[in-house]
Amino acid sequence: MSRSIDIPAADGTIDAHIVTPDNAAGPLPAVVLFTDIGGLRPCYHEKAQQVADHGYALLMPNLYYRDAAGTVVPEGKSFRDPDVRPTLLEYAARLTPEAQARDFTALLSCLDSEAEFAPGKVGVVGYCMTGAFALRMAAQHPGRVAAAAGFHSARLAEADDPDSPVHGVDTIEARVYFGHADQDALLPPEQIARMDEALAQAGVHFTTELFKGAAHGFTAKDAPSYDAAADALHHKRLAMLLEETL
Repeated sequence: MSRSIDIPAADGTIDAHIVTPDNAAGPLPAVVLFTDIGGLRPCYHEKAQQVADHGYALLMPNLYYRDAAGTVVPEGKSFRDPDVRPTLLEYAARLTPEAQARDFTALLSCLDSEAEFAPGKVGVVGYCMTGAFALRMAAQHPGRVAAAAGFHSARLAEADDPDSPVHGVDTIEARVYFGHADQDALLPPEQIARMDEALAQAGVHFTTELFKGAAHGFTAKDAPSYDAAADALHHKRLAMLLEETL
């Protein structure tokens, strides 16, 4: 079950989707799902429904609302295509930490105003570049975010990046879970170790798991790196995290 919604935000209007289980008797605990760099598309609508079916009301925003509404990647195309990739990189470059912070505020206001969402703590999950978004949202809203998860996250702890989310974990009160592809060039072992050390020093309750044999993008059904077994495990781990925190 899904419906579209327009969310007022500081930088414009976020087009988003609210996804709930079939015949749900709401309100239900809230989960925010950020797509990977490819944005809204069928495989993420399917993923959102799978998460919601565990008993949650899920909010999935269009990351690129500042530039385009709805699906950005044309049907039959992908991030890997040379006529698509530059556009997505251009749009993604505008999603600075400051822009993300403004969007987080708007998304939480939506959770407070729509009937599907129960009041109280929320969960957030991100994929690829938005694993960092989930972590930032937890850090910036520690009293609200109870669970934050990232799968095949990218560039979480680059040593020379002053805006890296690794520098802002001290305020996190949420449970954190990361499911990493063990051969992911976008998150090499030294970055995983740097993030783990920062979370441990901050006293965050976190779990890091390596999905052995999985490649970056292992949860995206429209990617050549899709791994059905790893995707199923990701859903199991996310369901467990949300059940234990929400």
